[in-house]
Amino acid sequence: MIELTSHERFKRMYAHRQADRVPIADHPWTGTIKRWRKEGMPGDVSYTDYFDLDKTAGIGVDITPRYDEKTIFENDEYTIYTTKWGVTQKSFKQDDSTPEFLDFMIVDPDSWKSAKERMTPASDRIPWKYLKDNYRRWREEGYWLEAGFWFGFDVTHSWTVGTQRLLIALIEEPEWCIDMFSHYLDMDLALFDMIWDAGYEFDAIGWPDDMGYKNSQFFSLDIYRQLLKPVHKRAVEWAHSKGIKARLHSCGQITPFIPDLIDIGLDALNPLEVKAGVDPVGLKQKYGDDLVLHGGINAVLWDDPAAMEEEIKRVLPVLKENGGYIFSTDHSIPNNVSLDTFSKIMSLVKKLGAY
Repeated sequence: MIELTSHERFKRMYAHRQADRVPIADHPWTGTIKRWRKEGMPGDVSYTDYFDLDKTAGIGVDITPRYDEKTIFENDEYTIYTTKWGVTQKSFKQDDSTPEFLDFMIVDPDSWKSAKERMTPASDRIPWKYLKDNYRRWREEGYWLEAGFWFGFDVTHSWTVGTQRLLIALIEEPEWCIDMFSHYLDMDLALFDMIWDAGYEFDAIGWPDDMGYKNSQFFSLDIYRQLLKPVHKRAVEWAHSKGIKARLHSCGQITPFIPDLIDIGLDALNPLEVKAGVDPVGLKQKYGDDLVLHGGINAVLWDDPAAMEEEIKRVLPVLKENGGYIFSTDHSIPNNVSLDTFSKIMSLVKKLGAY
């Protein structure tokens, strides 16, 4: 088969058809990129171009309450600051660190009501210059374009109200939770309708909604069906009304939710977290005709290149059968992965992922 563009590869995978090879869509940490630059990757070349990986682009919008952003404290190690979501965060300055969430402005239905009043669709929430500068090139070079939605359990607990608070609210104040989930999505739909109507069409929507952790889920299947599933379904239906696909990123062990995700018409699921107990081969065998699988390679094995190669040899030939697979590990590419190691692994993926 002749070499396809990334857009053509993704389109075939979503149609559960074979391509020249499986698409490759994985993401290195900032520190990983810096390491690769030191080891010989040119500074003016993207990692996707250097390794000849698939070209993807994301379009984001601002749905926040637009609270004031300000620095509260800064030293050589970290910065404490406030975000547009009204959260006080502590971010460390070393590469690849995780921010610490110190305080929240949205803590109950009343404070949410005040925030919600500030969350209204407006044209200045859209990165028009970014689209104007890049859209034509993306299309000419065969990129796969995904609209980055922002709604659901994960982003609400982690970026807006706090984990413990939201978990309790799922039981004690479900109406508040539904209102937050729904209004986030309302903002997404309104803003991306503006983008679409302006001629900047995209190929899929995607959103992060981590609903699991190691070996279990944050909440029951009943809670999912009552509070989240209707919102997820509405997002999928909006995408399908435009003739495009819907992809969910949900870390952790979420296998019990998969039949419901298929029921609402979800097209693709990522990252199939092996280290949390997900079995990607089992998912392929059971749901491979209904769901595009993206990920499913244990990222813990980056520490052992030989073990990573063996795992890819075991899993990839099964996952790629009849299309419907996008290659990546089940997390990302950490900074312990050398340029040489990644190059060898990608060569193996292209070889085993060919049709």
